[in-house]
Amino acid sequence: MTPQLKRVLTLPLLTMYGVGTTVGAGIYVLTGKVIEASGAFAPLSFLAAACLAGLSAASFAELSARMPKSAGEALYVREGLRMPRLSVVVGLLVAAGGIISSAVLTKGFAGYLGLVLDWPAPVFTVGLLATLVLLAIWGIREAVMVAAVITVLEVAGLLLVVWVARDGLTETGPWIDTILHDARRPPLGMLASGAVLAFFAFIGFEDMVNVAEEVRDVRRTMPRAILLTLLITAFLYFVVSLVALLSASGTELGQSDAPLADIYARATGASPLPIVFIGTLAIVNGALIQIIMGSRVLYGLAAQGQLAAVFARLHPTRQTPVVATVVVGSLVALLALVFPLEALARLTSVVVLSVFTVVNISLVALKWRGVDPEAGMFRVPVWVPLGGGFASGGLVVYQLAAYVWGA
Repeated sequence: MTPQLKRVLTLPLLTMYGVGTTVGAGIYVLTGKVIEASGAFAPLSFLAAACLAGLSAASFAELSARMPKSAGEALYVREGLRMPRLSVVVGLLVAAGGIISSAVLTKGFAGYLGLVLDWPAPVFTVGLLATLVLLAIWGIREAVMVAAVITVLEVAGLLLVVWVARDGLTETGPWIDTILHDARRPPLGMLASGAVLAFFAFIGFEDMVNVAEEVRDVRRTMPRAILLTLLITAFLYFVVSLVALLSASGTELGQSDAPLADIYARATGASPLPIVFIGTLAIVNGALIQIIMGSRVLYGLAAQGQLAAVFARLHPTRQTPVVATVVVGSLVALLALVFPLEALARLTSVVVLSVFTVVNISLVALKWRGVDPEAGMFRVPVWVPLGGGFASGGLVVYQLAAYVWGA
């Protein structure tokens, strides 16, 4: 009998998986960058990014219920657009997005830990990735249980920052006045630039569909976990970005490798070690989940005969894709050691937005062909994937145009 992945993930564990990768993927590292890009509009940039992500998240929720398989995006494109070659490209883009995202987080890890340990960044990078690869090979239940515990600490860290900097919330009146004044001539470029960068902080729900073959009652559990993840993270990001904006200079935060630690130190006058510790765990959590996701995409493509069979090879007792995991970890290390953080974050956003565009179009194609989901299954009206595809594609064009124009 062909070895199968273990179905061990429940709704709470899967939601923790999603929140863990989403929170670790941006708020602890990129808060200052978003404020630097969009100024007073930073909280609104996070909300705009959440709305954009919400359209695609709803599309992913329906597709994951229709086709609960690893390498989900590639399968969605193959079934929706009937273009096998494009589906392979999409699958590889998804894996690339996870690899680049994990590289961003690994650099963030080095930034936070560098505040307390004067060691070379490559030492942090190699040590972290070796540990995460071994944990991912150990087992999905064990890896996700570790991620769930760290997720609780991540959220507690965000709430701690909000609490110690709560005095800044008394300044919301002037902030609202600024927003209302600027809304007469809204700086759409600033808002959009911040939203593109903030979108990185919502990357996570698309990772969830790639562990579909390890989820119990997947057709019901997956859509619920995706939507819960989006709602929880959108609330956290808005509040944290507002507190950050009112507590410190956006220019100062934009230059910081550990912005929330800086806010904590400024608000308390104490050592930022607690937030450094939690921020480091959050980043580790996100990197772990991205490595798991990337390896499952390569496994899924290989299992479907679209990549070399070696990537589908499972550990004989742990039932995890060993070769795929090692390859993903090695590529993450290469990117983290070579490229700067913000460039990697923006590249991740463009890659993921491109995938979202194609996946949304695939769902539109399924609906227009009259391929309906089973009775009682989660579904969305056709305007949702239409809106998600248009918004995602538009942001890709904007980002590429801004890069060319800026160059």
